[in-house]
Amino acid sequence: MTLLEVKNLKKIYTTRFGANQVTALQNVSFSVEKGEFIAIMGESGSGKTTLLNLLAALDKPTGGDVLLGGVSLLSIGEKQISAFRRDNLGFVFQDFNLLDTFSVRDNIFLPLVLAGKRYDEMEQRLAPIAARLGIADILSKFPYEISGGQKQRAAIARAVITHPQLLLADEPTGALDSKASESLLHLFGELNREGQTILMVTHSVRAASHAGRVLFLRDGEVFHQLYRGAMSTEEMFARISDTLTVIASGGGRTPEGGLDD
Repeated sequence: MTLLEVKNLKKIYTTRFGANQVTALQNVSFSVEKGEFIAIMGESGSGKTTLLNLLAALDKPTGGDVLLGGVSLLSIGEKQISAFRRDNLGFVFQDFNLLDTFSVRDNIFLPLVLAGKRYDEMEQRLAPIAARLGIADILSKFPYEISGGQKQRAAIARAVITHPQLLLADEPTGALDSKASESLLHLFGELNREGQTILMVTHSVRAASHAGRVLFLRDGEVFHQLYRGAMSTEEMFARISDTLTVIASGGGRTPEGGLDD
C-alpha cells in the first residue's frame, strides 16, 4: 500500500530583490510504501532539507505535488495544515526540540494537549511507550537533567504518541555519541518492524545502513536508489559508501540504472 507519493517535485528559491533564482529541487519523484524505512542521503546542498520541509508541509513546492495517504498537501488550507501535521506526522530532530521549562512527560504530551486529548488518555498512551523506550523513570525530570540519548528517546516518544502515519527524522543521530546512536537506530528498526513508516534524512552511513532503502540526492534530483534486499547491515554500509564515493567523484548512472564510476 502506497503511503507517500512525491510527484515531479520542484522548489525554486528567489534571492532578495529577485536578483537570482536557486533551484533546490527539480523533477523529484518517488513513492513510499506503508511500513518502509527509507534514508535520504546526499552532499550538503543536494536538497535533503528542502525535501524534508516539503514532505512535512512546512514549505510549499514551486511545482509538483506531495500526497500522504492519498491526500494532496497542497489541497489543505493554512488553517488546517497544523492539525494535519499533528495528526499524521511525527518529527524527530537532531537538536531534540524539547522545552526546558517542561518536564519530559509534558514535552511528550504536548501534541496531545494541542489536539485536545484528555489527561487519562494521554497517560494510557504514554505508559507502554515510556516502558518500551526505557524512559519511564525520567518522566518527571527536565531536559537539562538528562543525557542526549535520553532526550532523543523522549523526542521519539513525543513523535510516536500521536500514532503518526509517517515518522520524519532529520539527522536523528547527529547530536549523539556512537553508543546512543546505535541504540537509537536499533529502536528505529524495532518501530519499523512493528509497522511504523520512517523517512530519515542523514549524513551518517552507519545510520542509513539500518534502512531498507536509501535515496541519494544530487543537485536537487534523485540520483540513485539502493535497496537492502538480503544484504546485511555491513554489506549495506559498504554499498552506501561506494555510492557516495561515486557521487563525490562526479560519476554517473549507467543505462541499466547502476552506477558508473
